[in-house]
Amino acid sequence: MTAPRRVILCVATSAMALAVTGCSAELKTKSPPDDEQKRLAVPEGVSADKIRLIGDGSTADTGRQPHQPPIRKLKPGEKPPQFVVFSWDGAGEDSQRLFSHFRAVGNKYDARMTYFLSGVYVLPQDKRKLYAPPQHSRGSSDIGFNNLKGIRATLEQVRLAWLEGNEIGTHFNGHFCGPNGGVGTWSTAEWKSEIEQAEFFVKNWRTNAGLDKAAPLPFDYSKELIGGRAPCLEGQKNLIPAAKKMGFRYDASSSGGRQVWPSKLGGIWNFPLQEVPMPGRAFETLSMDYNFLANQSGTVRGDPSKHAIWGKQMRDGLLAAFDRAYHGNRAPLFIGNHFESWNGGTYMRAIEDVIKSVCKRDGVRCVTFRQLTDWMDAQDPQVLARLRGLEVGEAPKGGWAAFMSAQPAAPAGPDSSVRKKGGKGGKSVKRAD
Repeated sequence: MTAPRRVILCVATSAMALAVTGCSAELKTKSPPDDEQKRLAVPEGVSADKIRLIGDGSTADTGRQPHQPPIRKLKPGEKPPQFVVFSWDGAGEDSQRLFSHFRAVGNKYDARMTYFLSGVYVLPQDKRKLYAPPQHSRGSSDIGFNNLKGIRATLEQVRLAWLEGNEIGTHFNGHFCGPNGGVGTWSTAEWKSEIEQAEFFVKNWRTNAGLDKAAPLPFDYSKELIGGRAPCLEGQKNLIPAAKKMGFRYDASSSGGRQVWPSKLGGIWNFPLQEVPMPGRAFETLSMDYNFLANQSGTVRGDPSKHAIWGKQMRDGLLAAFDRAYHGNRAPLFIGNHFESWNGGTYMRAIEDVIKSVCKRDGVRCVTFRQLTDWMDAQDPQVLARLRGLEVGEAPKGGWAAFMSAQPAAPAGPDSSVRKKGGKGGKSVKRAD
């Protein structure tokens, strides 16, 4: 019997400490000098003469991304890997230095991650008029813009993250939510404009920020950008056709997904946040830090005496979700996060504990959405259809060898795993800051 659900949408995602109007936060250390940035821009083993600068030199084609896993079809009788995807909304580096911290955590525990970069995090405040958000005045943004120190710091982390094998996706730009011009009200044409602008800001930060001597990002963003997550998990219906036109191969904007094998929606892979256990409660919530917070304190500055309890609840809930997949249907687990110190940073500590606990286990692959997309595209559609037939936590009754050796079922329709629901459940909790 399925547990009751109390799913709360992430209605206001990452707003970095420095990405508020005025951009007053300062970094604690200086950015690396240009010669160091130049070193960081080149993948190991790639000579400088093989690098092709793109446009104003903000980005560059340096060849194949390093540290990518081999992709192959499952063999008959082979148990599928247990994929886990850790993703970060609005990824940027501020004085908390959480981006650099979790890069180090990922390297230590062999976890590649997806970083959804907000385009306005590489756009300085004095160039805000370059942004023309749908249904809002030019130069407006609900998460502000950045300062030069913040832009340098964020670009350094983006550069290093990609060189280490991580993915740079998009969280789009101004983070507009709700019924009054929020992303959920945007048309497909407006979404296409938003995607084009997000791509433009990343491909032209050198000019926009006046950092003409800084090293380029070591990738062609037009090729790198194959997916994103919409602010507030809103607007997917009209986003999907725009994303498809822009060459996206997946979308991670859906809410309330179940822990079953994913399918395509509108021609691209649908990777939703999933309903996961809320230990000690009679409902499940979405697999994102903000949603645990919303069900616990309803504020980012809750009772300090409960911080440890709330962090443990999130950690245990995510580990329970992992266990029921790992010992059950092996469906990929999707976990969303923000670089925020909400409730004393308890959710950051919980995520780090989960990474430590699962990413080194046998058969587990902590991958990016891009790497999962590549793997899914390489599989026999009939094998994927068979996997989709397994329910949440359901292991094959005759064992994996027999299940994966059997004659595959006929492929299901592209949207077969998307269930119609009567409502989103629970209440929507606004951010307090």
